[in-house]
Amino acid sequence: MRVAYAGTPEFARVALQSILDAGFAVPLVLTQPDRPAGRGMKLQPSAVKQLAMERGIAVAQPRSLRLDGKFPEDAAAARETLLAARADVMVVAAYGLILPRWVLELPPRGCLNIHGSLLPRWRGAAPIQRAIEAGDERTGITIMQMDEGLDTGDMLLVQALEIAPDETSATLHDRLAALGASAIVAALRELDRLSREPQPAEGVCYAHKIEKAEGAIDWTLPAAVLERRVRALDPFPGMSFNLDGQAVKLWRAALRPELSGAPGTVLRADAQEVVVACGEGSLALLELQRPGGKRLPVRAFQQQPQALAAGRSLAA
Repeated sequence: MRVAYAGTPEFARVALQSILDAGFAVPLVLTQPDRPAGRGMKLQPSAVKQLAMERGIAVAQPRSLRLDGKFPEDAAAARETLLAARADVMVVAAYGLILPRWVLELPPRGCLNIHGSLLPRWRGAAPIQRAIEAGDERTGITIMQMDEGLDTGDMLLVQALEIAPDETSATLHDRLAALGASAIVAALRELDRLSREPQPAEGVCYAHKIEKAEGAIDWTLPAAVLERRVRALDPFPGMSFNLDGQAVKLWRAALRPELSGAPGTVLRADAQEVVVACGEGSLALLELQRPGGKRLPVRAFQQQPQALAAGRSLAA
């Protein structure tokens, strides 16, 4: 079976590696154009492109796939490249471009998507983060036959896993990437025998894209909400609060429901933890980071100048 592949970040690279290791022929990879990154802001290839180049696979990087869109020449060139690849099926994982109908209908076996949730829950851009933020106890991978909707296609294979109580988006991403890699190989091997199951009409919700503004801590929210959000926004963009004009990142926290006070007030500050009152309950700050510094356990943070003291208000 010849498999065209469309993906961009590390999540997609892991699945591509698995497909290649399983012995499937991959004649073409589509990925996002190189982006500036790092201190020098030099153009960097995506994780998927790096793997494709290592394996000698042809790479296309159209800015759009819409033949009637802003970059019709890119779309037309991509169409010719896809036709020449003669792929039986296309696998898509975190690609970053909408696939128009002509792409969906071009491979004889259609396009399969590796989605990081148990559909129809958490359709959209940020299923991993939103599952943690919502306090879900389980999530998983859905291999879906793509259609023109937003993650609305029929399900071919579903594999679930439990979300650990201390799970961050970083750790859950890695676990789901590995699960997605094994699931897509299983789906490709069993494609002729898999049945298509329409998604349930009930339980639909959307995982909206993560915005940087979500990282600002609102101490009037319940501590349980903030603790989940800290984990959900790790590693990007991270939660932060203002301390003497600096945005201090909070990377790890724990609930202290037995303590209460005015939201944003530091109730206790010692070498073990700093406890801040929230709208409901309190939050122990366990790992912090000043601008330009490293993530530090609270013991090391409190040994620096401008340590947090009991009675101080962190409310904006």
